[in-house]
Amino acid sequence: MGNKKINRRNFIANTVLASASIVVGQSLLSSCNSTKGINAKNMTGDNKRKLGKLEVSAIGLGGLPVVGFYGGGVRDQNFVNNLYSKAYDNGVTFFDTAEVYGPLTNETQIGQAVKSFRKNVVLATKFGFEVNPNHQSGKGRALNSSPENIRRAVEGSLKRLQTDYIDLYYQHRVDPNVPIEDVAGTIKDLIKEGKVLHWGLSEPGIKTIRRAHSEQPLSAIQNEYSLWTRDSETEVIPLCQELGIGFVPWCPLGYGFLGGSINENSTFGQGDFRAILPRVKPENIKQNLKLLEFIKQWGLRKNKTASQISLAWLQAQKPWIVPIPGTSSLVHLIENINSNGVSFSAEEMTEFNLGLSKIEIAGAKNTQQIIDAMGVESTLKTN
Repeated sequence: MGNKKINRRNFIANTVLASASIVVGQSLLSSCNSTKGINAKNMTGDNKRKLGKLEVSAIGLGGLPVVGFYGGGVRDQNFVNNLYSKAYDNGVTFFDTAEVYGPLTNETQIGQAVKSFRKNVVLATKFGFEVNPNHQSGKGRALNSSPENIRRAVEGSLKRLQTDYIDLYYQHRVDPNVPIEDVAGTIKDLIKEGKVLHWGLSEPGIKTIRRAHSEQPLSAIQNEYSLWTRDSETEVIPLCQELGIGFVPWCPLGYGFLGGSINENSTFGQGDFRAILPRVKPENIKQNLKLLEFIKQWGLRKNKTASQISLAWLQAQKPWIVPIPGTSSLVHLIENINSNGVSFSAEEMTEFNLGLSKIEIAGAKNTQQIIDAMGVESTLKTN
């Protein structure tokens, strides 16, 4: 991706490396600020948070980038092994993937990458589609959460992940043709069998959450949530608080935009789906760059990068919110982990949110585009 203006990597070099606030290696987490305030340390232990009863690291790692979803093709397994080892060495124990990522490829990558430390980490994956890896167009992956398809999916995921249990198993999207009680009942059976330990839903409606939780308690809801996608704040996050369910923001950096990786001069390589996102189209990006400028100003104020500010803001909203930024870059991985050291005083959070409320976001929410890019036929959201 070409970039004529200051990009995320330059920003890191100029504002972070120069001030030695990031150290690529084992000493990273010890360099975090100890300033009192609202930050990732408001949790169950050092660098830990709870999703329901499931303990995870305060930040996770999403798997999509290493299958080439943002371009660059599927990453070499040795590269993936090193990336995940570095994440683990620096305190990340929460790894997110899905059957449909690839499809099937990402689970295999992660299973191999974490094999040597599998018992010490939390693996989250997802079911809910009919997956045909031989479909040339990548299309035709219809929703299917029938009990039979869930059992097919879980056996495949266990094999690819090289494990005998899945820590957190999400329904990737709600299937309007299968009652959620049937889905929850199947998961309950899998939990009794020891194949699944906890379960969750991704992008569900409010009524669906309540119905599912009454049948089999949920540990996590995974929705798109970031500084430019905040609709979950209205009903979903309050419901999670009411029911004791954790919340996992996917795409917490807005596909890289909130980290400064995209501006009005950016171009996208072959295979990079971000070229179709409404919010980075020429007619919208100028307005949305006002948000990025706002984040960068706070970064300068706290001597942190835009990514670190964006992730820390999410973590500061609730002690049971755990973002899962994805990356295929070691530099960005370490940068993201270091967001745990960013704190906001109550006064700063009030000031930040006031400024944020004055910035209008241009363009439709990007959730549907990312699902379309995966090639699924239906993403109907039920109540």
